Amino acid sequence: MTKADVAKRYAYEPEYSVPPGRTLQETIDALGMGQRDLATRAGLSPKHINQIIQGSAPLTYETAVRLEQVTGVPARMWNNLEANYREQLAKLSEQKRLESDLAWLKKIPAAELVGRKKIDKHTDSVLTLKAVLGFFGVADVDAWKNIWLSPAVAYRKSSVFLGQPEAMATWLRLGELEARAVPCAPFDKSKLRAALNEVRALTVERPEAFVPRIKILCAEAGVAVVLIPEIKNVPVSGATRWLAPEKAMIQLSLRYKTNDQFWFTFFHEAGHILLGGKKEAFIDLNHATGEGEMEADRFAADHLIPPHRASELHSLKSAPAIQTFAKSIGIAPGIVVGRLQHEKIIGYNQLNGLKVRYQWVA
Repeated sequence: MTKADVAKRYAYEPEYSVPPGRTLQETIDALGMGQRDLATRAGLSPKHINQIIQGSAPLTYETAVRLEQVTGVPARMWNNLEANYREQLAKLSEQKRLESDLAWLKKIPAAELVGRKKIDKHTDSVLTLKAVLGFFGVADVDAWKNIWLSPAVAYRKSSVFLGQPEAMATWLRLGELEARAVPCAPFDKSKLRAALNEVRALTVERPEAFVPRIKILCAEAGVAVVLIPEIKNVPVSGATRWLAPEKAMIQLSLRYKTNDQFWFTFFHEAGHILLGGKKEAFIDLNHATGEGEMEADRFAADHLIPPHRASELHSLKSAPAIQTFAKSIGIAPGIVVGRLQHEKIIGYNQLNGLKVRYQWVA
């Protein structure tokens, strides 16, 4: 076989899946050339040629040029063989690494992500793991842990996060991705306070009317508001964090599905933004603990029902009285019922008919 024959063969049928050394050995065999002879002709040591053939030494660009001169096989073909071989080794290494991370995948609600069309469905667990890591924007589980379980992450202060960090992080990541896509003006505290006054008047509206308006008003003040359906067994009603120094986010679920809980949670989260620091992040349930949570609770309660009118609450024992009071301060009656129940002025089983239940619309 001539050099031209060898060059033609490997120009059309490169063996990308094998080490380039094997192809090199086949090439010199076809040319009737030994390793020592090749080394002499290429100006390389016999040891180096043997290492290339064994796969223990890389086939460099410089060597590829020399091999082209000796074998007639274009340097680009040797370079391609080497590049594909190294890529294959990297993929095999990654495969082993990913397989060791499959236990972590079991803690992630991957089915939820498939159902919400955030990742594709795969029958291969490793492919699912890669899809989940891509969803989180990380290369491996160690990187995920550095981001979500780092001591610097304020979410770790939340017992609900520590209880099931993988599922909670999934819900938070869903909100983060949606919020990052929301265009917002630079954060302005005074604009946010003014926006909250306008938002308060929307409590009497239906979701189809108030949701778009909330998002617009808050975005103009530098806050992205996103509504993300809760994930099963993740008991969270809201969360707050700063995506950038001039952009905050409020993430809400409809965990309790009634307007009193929804609006209290919204203003509670807004309180965190106005009263907390930009390095803080909060995950909230219906039971606040800690000074920051209690402060946000007071903010929400006082914003919905002004303190100077709170003394009237104890006299509200009937639906008409509650409706009249609610109208006089410009909020939905269900919010007043929730406050009365929380303060044990009425029972939790009383006057719930004044509350409005919200539902997710697919």
